[in-house]
Amino acid sequence: MTDASTGDNEAGHPEGGALRPSPEPLTAAYDVALLDLDGVVYIGGAAIPGAAEALHKADAAGMRLAYVTNNAFRTPAAVAALLTSLGVPAGAEDVVTSAQAAARMLAERLPAGAPVLVIGGSGLRMALRERGLRPVSTAADKPRAVVQGYSPGVDYSMLAEGGLAVAAGALFVASNGDLTIPGRRGIAPGNGSLIQVVATATGVKPLVAGKPEPPLHRESVLRTKARHPLVVGDRLDTDIEGAHRVGADSLLVLTGVTDPAAAVLAPPSQRPTYLAEDLAGLLEPHPEIEDKDGGYGCGGWTARLDGDRLELAGQGERIDGLRALCAAVWAADKASQKASEDAVRDAVKRLGCDR
Repeated sequence: MTDASTGDNEAGHPEGGALRPSPEPLTAAYDVALLDLDGVVYIGGAAIPGAAEALHKADAAGMRLAYVTNNAFRTPAAVAALLTSLGVPAGAEDVVTSAQAAARMLAERLPAGAPVLVIGGSGLRMALRERGLRPVSTAADKPRAVVQGYSPGVDYSMLAEGGLAVAAGALFVASNGDLTIPGRRGIAPGNGSLIQVVATATGVKPLVAGKPEPPLHRESVLRTKARHPLVVGDRLDTDIEGAHRVGADSLLVLTGVTDPAAAVLAPPSQRPTYLAEDLAGLLEPHPEIEDKDGGYGCGGWTARLDGDRLELAGQGERIDGLRALCAAVWAADKASQKASEDAVRDAVKRLGCDR
């Protein structure tokens, strides 16, 4: 098994700014895949084509699968039930939520049995009970802490009680800071927007458990006993940045939020270790990117940044062309050069990417 920390710089990236090669499938290089859900395994409750098959094959190859979510509303059992209904191999013990991470943060700071005011749903309350804490609903219960997580049932009364408790000195913890959440009718306010009500009223910013903050990753590693985990996600600002913050390797898949151009334009703190179209990328070796006379080659493609011109030539799989573009742009960035967004999007179009 490959040691993910050998011979590389921050967050597991080879010197020169390129993606890292792997001569063996990632299922053999890492013991646990820490998988984001929405945009990676499913979208809007519907399985992403090929995801269940890829995860079954990864499981059969000996890779442990853990499903790591910022959603604090659903219990692990409810998440596992959804996954199994989609044909994905999962049990409640394989699901790690931001509610669990928040509960551990509180349990490490409070005495057993301490009252904690909950602004949220059943996922948070269950996680607190598992850690020996007592969920309460009003400031009159004199809670030692307030924990807030997304729930469609959050209302003014909950927020007011939480604000009163925080103003009285209760510790303030949030399950996650996502400003928005995807819904069937579009983008809606997420927990990161809702926590601003209490934060603005009290002047107290919460401690945050979810991605990209480290506590959820720590919770995942503790629960899975991972030695060489691989973070798998579709979002640069939560999944990939979260991996950077803890020095973990990451795989970015293009089935969700991040489009190909955004992957190339990613700032250093959000650049993945590996790049793949979808979860089948777990099952494959990842190619080495070659230095070709100032350009970068992968598969049948060569990319080169010349001044403000981003050149892409060749043919082959589009993911290889995208890897070459990432290498050229990221290496130029290390040399204080910059590719424009227009140049990157034009190059990406030449790969046949439609978004």
